[in-house]
Amino acid sequence: MAKKAETVEEKLRALYDLQLIDSRIDEIRNMRGELPLEVEDLKDEVAGLTTRLEKLNNEVQTVEEQVKTKKNEIESHKESIKKYTDQQKDVRNNREFNSLTKEIEYQTLEIELAEKHIKEFKANMEYKKNLIAQTSEKLDTKTSHLKHKENELNGILTETEREEKALVVKSEEFAAAIEDRLLNAYTRIRNGVKNRLAVVSIERGASAGSFFTIPPQVQVEIAARKKIMTDEHSGRILVDAALAAEEREKIDAIIKNLK
Repeated sequence: MAKKAETVEEKLRALYDLQLIDSRIDEIRNMRGELPLEVEDLKDEVAGLTTRLEKLNNEVQTVEEQVKTKKNEIESHKESIKKYTDQQKDVRNNREFNSLTKEIEYQTLEIELAEKHIKEFKANMEYKKNLIAQTSEKLDTKTSHLKHKENELNGILTETEREEKALVVKSEEFAAAIEDRLLNAYTRIRNGVKNRLAVVSIERGASAGSFFTIPPQVQVEIAARKKIMTDEHSGRILVDAALAAEEREKIDAIIKNLK
């Protein structure tokens, strides 16, 4: 277990070290940014388009079967017409002739109806084939985009995953050296600011990232490292530039060895 920081200076160094490590973890995670979510969204889109394409192809196949069925029905009706026409040659009276004529008319109407259905089926099939072409094109584009994003994400993960895991362990080690009260304050400040900086150094008479000048007397107190000082405007914990430079050099060396 890490040795607890006892003096104020040790506490300041421990806090700043933790901040430097956590900032590097933030940097790595920011490199990934929204990529994991983008990849998941693209996977969902590709899956959805694939399902839609399968459904459309099945629908086209069904319509093709319907067209085939109607064509078979037409052939059957034509055979019936031929049969009834041949029978008319051997009828014995007008009643039988008229009855066969009605059958022929019925079969003719059935052919016309079947041809109408075939025309409708073919129009529907053409519409679906256009949808298939559009969906296939969109699927190809999304699949290509997904592959690109996956490669991008895998590249970042390969490059940074080992370092990130090691840094998380280091962060826990350094946090263990800080008393609970200060660690809770650090976490609260860090979670409350956009850039996640809870501990900052003095730069050009102001806290890093701030335009508010720190009075000279306060700067002297911060440099003395006798008590924990905070920026009255942002609430961040302040350390002097010399201490910050020393700790940055130390933590940079630790991070370098983790890569």
